[in-house]
Amino acid sequence: MTGFQPAIWFLIVAALVAANLPFALRRLFGFGLVKTGFAGFWWRLLELAVMYFAVGGLALALEGRQGDIYPQKWEFYAITAFLFVVFAYPGFVYRYLWKRP
Repeated sequence: MTGFQPAIWFLIVAALVAANLPFALRRLFGFGLVKTGFAGFWWRLLELAVMYFAVGGLALALEGRQGDIYPQKWEFYAITAFLFVVFAYPGFVYRYLWKRP
């Protein structure tokens, strides 16, 4: 099956949004506060890992809906994890590197 596939584009957009959410929101997972009152860098990395698994679950559900789920090896998960980190780069720049007046 080639051409425009809405499920794939939906998954890419969902991954872009989910990767940047930990850096865009001030609260932990968008609704809870941590003990110190703000989400530090390590909490944001934890949120990023949780978002990675959430998007992976969404991808698994979409793949299962379209047909058989193809078994993957560790290389697939390593590549998708690093791709997710690359997707998170704009949010990281906004949160930690952008100079605010």
